[in-house]
Amino acid sequence: MKLDLTIDEVLSTTRSVRKRLDFDRPVEREIVEECLNLALQAPTGGNNQGWHWIVVEDAAKRKALADIYKANFKIYASMPGRKFAEGDPRVEQMPKVRDSAMYLADEFYRAPMMLIPCIEGRLENIDAAMGAGAWGSLLPGVWSFMLALRSRGMGSAWTTIHLILEGEKKAAEILGIPYDKITQGGLFPIAYTIGTDFKPAKRLPLEKVLHWDKW
Repeated sequence: MKLDLTIDEVLSTTRSVRKRLDFDRPVEREIVEECLNLALQAPTGGNNQGWHWIVVEDAAKRKALADIYKANFKIYASMPGRKFAEGDPRVEQMPKVRDSAMYLADEFYRAPMMLIPCIEGRLENIDAAMGAGAWGSLLPGVWSFMLALRSRGMGSAWTTIHLILEGEKKAAEILGIPYDKITQGGLFPIAYTIGTDFKPAKRLPLEKVLHWDKW
């Protein structure tokens, strides 16, 4: 069932959901496929459509992927974080973000489904133009998928931590991804959300990040 939301409401209230993912409610394949069919309408460079979408239902594989994520998250969490100036709204938000991220790392394996979006080719050691073109041919589709989930009372979280160190190779081995030919773009839990009353996030005001004609 679709939520009664305007397009602006969907765009402004689609969050990376962690603590409010309902890990106990089953997810229907047909709804995920509906969302992926919408994702396939996203822009793709040169109309190459070099994307691939791996949806993981198998419990053992989900646990193996979650284990990679959790191990990498411990390393990531020990790294020094970015420092923001006093009064920056992101300072207030960081403890909540950190707490919810830790929660997801512990509970990731419980997600009813997971998604790994992939793009054809290996993206190491390529120039900015090639990288922008390649990622620009995948990530808009991923965001469309998350928007489609939101409109159906579902949610996800944009994570890339499983990719660090040897994590991407390990995930490729688990799922049979040809590592030398395919690059993974992240690991996304898929679940219904606990409630659907999400609100716009606090962001830096537009005037802080908008540039007209020059930096």
